[in-house]
Amino acid sequence: MNYEQKITSEVDFWKFKILQKPSLLNKVTDSVQKKINSYIPDKIHSAITTAIKQMVKAVLFGSTFTTAKPLTHLTLMHREALIKQKIESYKKTGAAEGGITGAGGFLMSLADFPLLLGIKMKMLFDIAAVYGYDVKDYRERLFILHIFQLAFSSKEESQNVFVKMQDWDNKAHQLPTNIDEFDWLTFQQQYRDYIDLAKLAQMLPFVGAAVGAVANYKLIDKLGKTAMMSYRMRYFSLQYASITTDEPCNRMLGN
Repeated sequence: MNYEQKITSEVDFWKFKILQKPSLLNKVTDSVQKKINSYIPDKIHSAITTAIKQMVKAVLFGSTFTTAKPLTHLTLMHREALIKQKIESYKKTGAAEGGITGAGGFLMSLADFPLLLGIKMKMLFDIAAVYGYDVKDYRERLFILHIFQLAFSSKEESQNVFVKMQDWDNKAHQLPTNIDEFDWLTFQQQYRDYIDLAKLAQMLPFVGAAVGAVANYKLIDKLGKTAMMSYRMRYFSLQYASITTDEPCNRMLGN
């Protein structure tokens, strides 16, 4: 069994899990998270919303994360070996940052949100480049934001995002030419609501450092795995398209 055959089953199982109907646990978790968020002071919600809005604008319009150049002429297996190393590095960076800000108490924990967002987005841009995609193309930036939404949204919203991401390369030419049309409001609301009790506990004295480190580590791990599955889905979609049309696929992996 070669590498591509091995990961095909992983992608199929991932798709199955995403498209499953929300379980009772999912519904209870969503309800608890909404209840928790209702107790959070408005100034915290406002700080999170502002940080996310600024991050989205930086992704869509800025050049902060666009330093990585797309890699070419590597096998999928070699690309993913590099990506796994990068994810591990970002997980350690995020854990260290979460531990430092968690130890600093309430105000420092507020600063963790924009810092963690920056770490996550830099990782996604690096992953895209290793898979061979040019993030100078705003459609690739939109795909990155969709990955973020897929990882950190409710069950229902993640399914809506997943449908948008399927067959992305054929849908890309239908995307709006004006990137101002991106629905950043839904994006930030979903991410804000996803922030769980562990991240809020980071603001507590004495335990904040440990909680911040573990929470950041797990959140970055989840995002990294979601990104890999998302790009694998694109890869196999393009492979299938090239077979059914009897034409070589030149759009994938920087070819």
